[in-house]
Amino acid sequence: MSPLESLIERKFATLQTEVAVVLPGGRRLGAADAHVTLRLQELSPLAHLAAGQIGKVAGDYVEGRLQIDGSMRDVMTAAAQMLPGDPTEGAASSWWRGLQRTAKSVGHHSADADARQVQFHYDVSDEFYALWLDPRRVYSCAYYREANMPLAQAQQAKLDHVCRKLMLREGERFLDIGAGWGGLLLWAAEHYGVQATGITLSKNQHAHVNRLIADKGLQGRVQMQLLDYRALPEGEPWDKIASIGMFEHVGRAMLPTYFAKIRRLLKPGGLLMNHGITAGGTGNAQLGSGMGEFIERYIFPGGELMHVSHALRVMADAGLEPLDVENLRPHYARTLWAWSDALESRLARAAELAGDRVLRAYRLYLAGSAMSFERGWISLNQMLAARPSGNVDDGPMRGAQSVFPFQRSYIYR
Repeated sequence: MSPLESLIERKFATLQTEVAVVLPGGRRLGAADAHVTLRLQELSPLAHLAAGQIGKVAGDYVEGRLQIDGSMRDVMTAAAQMLPGDPTEGAASSWWRGLQRTAKSVGHHSADADARQVQFHYDVSDEFYALWLDPRRVYSCAYYREANMPLAQAQQAKLDHVCRKLMLREGERFLDIGAGWGGLLLWAAEHYGVQATGITLSKNQHAHVNRLIADKGLQGRVQMQLLDYRALPEGEPWDKIASIGMFEHVGRAMLPTYFAKIRRLLKPGGLLMNHGITAGGTGNAQLGSGMGEFIERYIFPGGELMHVSHALRVMADAGLEPLDVENLRPHYARTLWAWSDALESRLARAAELAGDRVLRAYRLYLAGSAMSFERGWISLNQMLAARPSGNVDDGPMRGAQSVFPFQRSYIYR
């Protein structure tokens, strides 16, 4: 047995979850009846296993250098045990690396680059996403208002939660930045009577939502545009704006531009809901142990995470007043496990629609993200903000400068 193989045997002996490796010649390392078995097609993944580089092991799986036997829940439990440390601390950057990252971020988030990156992810196959999303294809954190809610109901609860927080009223002009497959856009129009506009950079999503608008007879009240947020005209501001699962794609360097643009698009006194994934640590732009690189390469090219405190600071610097922040981290863990379980139940069909390589990447992405939310390595925050009107007239809440009532009871009535 080589020193590397001996090291892996000793590492496996310390894990609570039994893991085994089958080498290319058939020799086995680890437990005979392991919950998780990695079947290597070549020896190169051994070094990644020994170092606890889970993201690189995941890449080996996507590229076909190894196979995985075992449930995704067991795989992720074992993966967490093999990490060399907290992935939010190991990925913290020095000031020099931070400067390099900022320069790289600017180049990664031109309008053309953002369009390519969004289409890389969202235009895989509408049918593929439909296999494991809810019927409305809401591709963001659900809101389990009640513990026994199934996914579809929890997604409806999320859509309504957002609309209530924004205090949507009939006839208001509502903008959804990064509208996805139209779940919130159509819910707001049908249940709250708003004049709704959505934008996306995904050609598939644009076509899908416009078909739904026509099927529902909503052409006069709802429109979906294939448009970058930077190109939105500012001549007629919106009453309310939502950005759900979008600002993760904006990039740290472009965040001031993003929030400044939203402020100009929003009427004085109007409200913004910015709902998105945030970093679990305050100093890391991505997860360590190769996990961030895996997401960048196979799932979300150009995606960047930042702590909620940084997002709130940039929001305030842009002239938007943060009003309310709600952490929905455990809700997203549960959402992702629901997606993962649904995908796992339809693997053969998923492979037909997306191909084996994409399927392998998404199996690990969904389950790995669920684990990361459970453990607090990443988080999900709804940030409600307003563009202050500057009006300090007398009233029940003198100086509010927005429609926000400065209490939460209106959300839950």
